Amino acid sequence: VQLQAFGGGLVQAGGSLTLSCEPSEKIFVRNGLAWYRRSPGKQYELVAALTNSGVSRYADFVKGRFTISRGNAENSLNLQMTDLEPEDTGVYYCNAYLSPFQWGQGTLVTVSS
Repeated sequence: VQLQAFGGGLVQAGGSLTLSCEPSEKIFVRNGLAWYRRSPGKQYELVAALTNSGVSRYADFVKGRFTISRGNAENSLNLQMTDLEPEDTGVYYCNAYLSPFQWGQGTLVTVSS
């Protein structure tokens, strides 16, 4: 099972992007869905999560700037990113929260200073 992320691109610092993701097949997620990112030289890190009960959680470094929400399709997910910083540069992935599936296609976000 994989979730495919879309919507990345090149943006200047202070700009905005909205990412989306959809599963490649019908899935069951025990704890919800989340966005992760992998920045150059770093491991995967949790950016934001949305539990099955609708609770959203954010990493401290994106609080107040990013908003996670469900998409229209079943088990789809969005991430609205505002006030982007060069440190937000990385490949963003969507996956199950707490128990990730095989990593799917990520989407590259590049924030220029």
